[in-house]
Amino acid sequence: MLFMAARGSYAKGKAKRAEILDVALEVIARDGYSAATVKNLAEAVGLSQNGLLHYFGSKDALFAEILRHEDAIAAQRFDPATTDFASDLVDRMLAAIETEIASPGMTQLTLRVTGEATETDHLAHEFLRDRYTGIRSVVHDAVVRLQAEGRISTTLDPTAVATLVFASWDGLRIQWMYDDTIDIRRHMLYLLKSLGLDVPSDVVP
Repeated sequence: MLFMAARGSYAKGKAKRAEILDVALEVIARDGYSAATVKNLAEAVGLSQNGLLHYFGSKDALFAEILRHEDAIAAQRFDPATTDFASDLVDRMLAAIETEIASPGMTQLTLRVTGEATETDHLAHEFLRDRYTGIRSVVHDAVVRLQAEGRISTTLDPTAVATLVFASWDGLRIQWMYDDTIDIRRHMLYLLKSLGLDVPSDVVP
């Protein structure tokens, strides 16, 4: 009976964490990053501030878990093991850009946590390090595939391309946060076209 009660308590706690993270994504998408305070999120799920932090331990841990939760939701939409990223690389990047533009609050949160987590002892450091590694790996493998199919120059270094494309992505997001006239989509398409990828015709020559 004690084991059953403990298992039931664990399941309820896990469900509550998931609810909190779902609500956090909704609040940030609707009201922006500044609305994602412990007080606002606690009220949105019917908890006290201490009650909310009980499920995560700290505000930093909460923010890190929000990013992890968003990644998990994105992973449900497509599986890197089965999705043809080589064929869909440009479309995938455009879709990601549209998602960023539609939810600037999440972009702010991502950039904040990413910046803070450069410290090796930060609780999100390993998660974000692995996140960067995974994204670079997907782009690297797509470039290798495109080279094998003769659709992109074999003189390109796939590792360098993957690293520089994502570095440009990060840099454009930061600039956009300061100046929303920066056209992330247009600049990323220009870069991809310069690398020899097929892109939509609305790229500046």
